Amino acid sequence: VQLQASGGGLVQAGGSLRLSCIASGFTLDHYIIGWFRQAPGKEREGISCISSSGGSSYYARSVKGRFTISRDDAKRSVYLEMNSLKPEDTAVYYCAAQETLWINWAMCSQSGFFRSWGQGTLVTVSS
Repeated sequence: VQLQASGGGLVQAGGSLRLSCIASGFTLDHYIIGWFRQAPGKEREGISCISSSGGSSYYARSVKGRFTISRDDAKRSVYLEMNSLKPEDTAVYYCAAQETLWINWAMCSQSGFFRSWGQGTLVTVSS
């Protein structure tokens, strides 16, 4: 099980980025995918996750209304569309996968819930 996150970069405040998480070695069926971020000197924070069916998605309060998670199982990909970016969104963003059929935010917001992780992609938002 391997995950590859990409799409990070430097953007001005108010701008947008789209992160991608591509799976290799397995299909995404039955896996939930979570996005986390870690800013310098801070703990890893769960920001969004999506159910295996794609029918349910969850967001941290800090990104709700600005970020959108989606998945395309045929492409083995999960996306995080980030709009209205703020300097405080600056962090390394990680995607993670866990095989399970049922989730809630209390579960998927915790990094310990996920077994498989991508390598991270850096997002820098300038003011």
